[in-house]
Amino acid sequence: MMTTLLAWFLMSYGLMNIMVYGTIFKGLRNGISDIGDAGIPIISGVFHFISGILSCPMCFSAWGGFFLGLFIYSPSYELFHTPTWISWFFDGIMLSGAYRDWETDRKSVV
Repeated sequence: MMTTLLAWFLMSYGLMNIMVYGTIFKGLRNGISDIGDAGIPIISGVFHFISGILSCPMCFSAWGGFFLGLFIYSPSYELFHTPTWISWFFDGIMLSGAYRDWETDRKSVV
């Protein structure tokens, strides 16, 4: 159980780092940002929202937690037996908080 939980946290931390900071996705981030700034009705608003998520590590951690909780593994369901239809929300909260705590600890050591 703990190995699965640790693997889930590491996978999600890696996913967040690659999407928010990785140069491999820089073109995707810039393209989404450009469409968001284009001023096209409805579409620009959605792409502006996605661009904001892709530029914010805590935001992407929360949304990544929602996704991973829905499709990969839900630690809150396993640990706290929350209903499956709400466990994804707690997974996102857990990942966002874990990212913040992880980054705070990392920065205090360096």
